Amino acid sequence: MSTSSIVERAFAAALYADSESALDTGASLLAADPASDAELAGRGEEFVAAAWRRGWQPADVVRIVRRDLDDVHVRLVTSSILKERDSDRSARGARWAAQLDELEAEPHDVRTDRFSRATAVLELYRLLLRLPAIEPLDAPRAAPTAAAPQETRMLTRIRALLAKAEGTGFPEEAEALSAKAQELMARHSIDEALLAARTHAKNAPGACRIGVEPPYETAKAVLLDAVAGANRCRAVWNEALGFSTVVGFEPDLEAVELLYTSLLVQATAAMTKAEAAQRAGGRKRTKTFRQSFLAAYAHRIGDRLASVAEGQVTATEGELLPVLAARDVAVADHLDRMFPETVTTRMRGVTDEAGWHAGAAAADRAQVRDRRPLP
Repeated sequence: MSTSSIVERAFAAALYADSESALDTGASLLAADPASDAELAGRGEEFVAAAWRRGWQPADVVRIVRRDLDDVHVRLVTSSILKERDSDRSARGARWAAQLDELEAEPHDVRTDRFSRATAVLELYRLLLRLPAIEPLDAPRAAPTAAAPQETRMLTRIRALLAKAEGTGFPEEAEALSAKAQELMARHSIDEALLAARTHAKNAPGACRIGVEPPYETAKAVLLDAVAGANRCRAVWNEALGFSTVVGFEPDLEAVELLYTSLLVQATAAMTKAEAAQRAGGRKRTKTFRQSFLAAYAHRIGDRLASVAEGQVTATEGELLPVLAARDVAVADHLDRMFPETVTTRMRGVTDEAGWHAGAAAADRAQVRDRRPLP
């Protein structure tokens, strides 16, 4: 029997059924035929290429495999992605290339017996086969230009501030550093917008996806939405697939990615500390405490970031306002084209008063200007 026939029989047995016995049948066929290994690997690259055609990107695929399967499957899909022949990094844009660079740094070798490997491969291919079509993220219209030295220095400084904020053991210092990073991001965005307007650059909004993973994913999505709004972006959460799509201009998208990741680390650290204090007082309702904590943190941090960003706008000459207004319209139009139908959901589970006040306090320690306390 030919190698292709063995692979087809294994796929027919395992990929379109959900039972363990179906997987065992397919894996047994593959494990008994070492000659099928190359054909099987090639099929993996085809499944990955099909995911690209359905709108997925490398980071999206790895994220959902990590969520739904195990580490061995992540290694297998990483290998398939890196070997996939049609991955033209330059044509697909800088974000795509950066995702592949990150994957290359990750381990993707799998050492196990043939049957276990074949089982994992079939489980992975079953998942890839069933990935739904999602909104494609447009590739850049032109090859990106090299970053100016001052832009590189600015981003390096922002990353350093956020890294220091994540590493400090003092909440007040962490909040102050994050506020300073947001101020620099807002300044960077304004400078880029003015330069584009003055040089008549044909810039257009783009989009990126950011993982929003359990637990407490609703509160995390609200935090991401707050960060996006403060940076003149819009976010749409796909709860089922575990990510939000953020729409905006490139410098603003970079700001959202950096700041959300850092604030999530800081919020988690502050929440753990506050929760320990609650437990010391005899409380046990940790789930509702955490949900309420993160909800309040997201609410307050959104106010703080928006205030910092607005301060940068106010300090700039009058020509900025029509430029930003035009960009806001462009972002809204792009969002409407990508997501013609969206719904608004209400956060549930915010019932813990102590958690709410602790979260608000964590986000409010480094207050940059007078503001009324949360109700």
